[in-house]
Parts: sequence; C-alpha cells; structure tokens
Amino acid sequence: MDKGTIIIIVVIALLLLTVLYATGIVRINLSGKSVAVDSSGKLDTAGWTENEKMNYEMHGTIPARLQGKVGAPSASAGSGMVGGC
Repeated sequence: MDKGTIIIIVVIALLLLTVLYATGIVRINLSGKSVAVDSSGKLDTAGWTENEKMNYEMHGTIPARLQGKVGAPSASAGSGMVGGC
C-alpha cells in the first residue's frame, strides 16, 4: 500500500470514531478520573439526589462533585433555583 492509501484509511477510521463518540456509542475518558460503574456497566447512582439522577437521565450530565471539579456549584432540591432547561 502506498502512502496515500494509508492516509485515507486513517482519516476514515478517525471519522468513524468521531461519529461513534458523537452518537454516544463510544465514551472516551481523557480526564483520568473514574466514575463508579457497577458490574452491569451502568453508573452507580447510590447516594445521588433525585435531581442529579433526573439530570443524568434527561441530559447525560454527571454531577460535578463526582467529576472531581473543585469549587463547582452543585444544584440541590433546596437551593432555591427556579426554572428549567
């Protein structure tokens, strides 16, 4: 195979990975921080508030306190926040 063919194959592979990541089929964790996953491959939501569970189910948002973000505000049911998306 010549150099041009190899470049085309690499570009197609990168595009495929990009599409799979964008559709949520492939998850890439570049932060190095881990999130608790149970044996079935699902997130362990024990200890999460109902609001955190709803945000994860509706938006795929993992709570900031579990992502290791220091000083990130966390919204709780009693925080006085009003409104929606």
